[in-house]
Amino acid sequence: MSMRRIRIKMCGTKKLEDALAAVEAGIDALGFIFHKKSPRYVEPETAWIIIKQLPPFVDTVGVFVDRDREEVEEIIRFCSLNYVQLHGQESPDYCEKLSHSAAPCRIIKALRVGAQLRAEDVAPYSEYVQGFLLDTYQKGQEGGTGQTFDWSLIKPLRLQRDFILAGGLDANNVCKALEAARPYAVDVNSGVEISPGCKDHQRIRDFVRQVRQIEQGG
Repeated sequence: MSMRRIRIKMCGTKKLEDALAAVEAGIDALGFIFHKKSPRYVEPETAWIIIKQLPPFVDTVGVFVDRDREEVEEIIRFCSLNYVQLHGQESPDYCEKLSHSAAPCRIIKALRVGAQLRAEDVAPYSEYVQGFLLDTYQKGQEGGTGQTFDWSLIKPLRLQRDFILAGGLDANNVCKALEAARPYAVDVNSGVEISPGCKDHQRIRDFVRQVRQIEQGG
């Protein structure tokens, strides 16, 4: 099966050496988690040090969970983020205000996909976000479950924006995921880790290689 080029995001970036290894492997975007309850939390100052040493044309994504909008805008400016990824209960109104703020940044709204998520819940966001990130629904957890979800649940959501597929992806299942879900991009985190926030550079390379092979019909 031959596909267009799939963008790849690696989330949970905490170390410069991991960021540079990911870029060298062909990762398109790096995610920085600014949610203090996450084991992959990174201080804005550390993220800034990493981001300023990245080469050109690598997108940076700040991940937030129900954080005060003014604080999000402050971190966007401080770290020079390209995108924000909202992983909590942020409303369409929150997204609209953030999209019109003085901090120039595009918005990705994360959706936890399960039987409880309906198309009418998603539609109001479409006007204000650049895309959706689809992650696994697990009660009481905002994301980072390390588990895949039933990809057949995506089509009924009638998404009006491109989507990024997340949730338990690794080099062993990403080809199957791409064939089944046909996302615009994929997001990998625990699937390329030794421990939370500590990336395995060989796993990163293996993941990227699997994605590029399926693009070429391999």
